[in-house]
Amino acid sequence: MKIKNRTFALLIIGFGLTATLNAQQGVVNVSQDSDIDKLLEYKKDIKTTKVYKIQVYQSIDIDNAQREKENFLNTYDEWPTEIIWNTPNYKVWVGNFSTRLEADRALVKIKENYMYANILQPKIEQ
Repeated sequence: MKIKNRTFALLIIGFGLTATLNAQQGVVNVSQDSDIDKLLEYKKDIKTTKVYKIQVYQSIDIDNAQREKENFLNTYDEWPTEIIWNTPNYKVWVGNFSTRLEADRALVKIKENYMYANILQPKIEQ
C-alpha cells in the first residue's frame, strides 16, 4: 500500500510542477540610454583587424637584418617586408596577412628556405 501511495503522490507533484512551469509568461521591457545606440553604431565603424606576420630572421646587428631582408626579397617578392627593432633584436617580418589561413599558406612556401620562420600576431596600436 505504501508504494502505491508514494507513486500516486509523486505523480500528483509531477503534474503540479509541470502545470506551474508551463503557466508562466512574461514580457521583458528594456529601457536604455539613447547614447548606447550611438556607441553601438560607432563601434561598427571602427575596424578591429587582426594582422598576421611571418618572422623569418632576427639578429642583434642591423646590417645582418638588412642583408637578410634583401636576400628574402630576392627570393620572394610577393609580400611586403620590414625590419622591426624589438629589444634587443632586429627582426625581419613578412606580410600583412588578414587571416591565419593566408599566413599559413605563405609560411609553407617560406619554410622551404627559412626553416625557423614562424607566424605571429603583433599588437596593433590605434
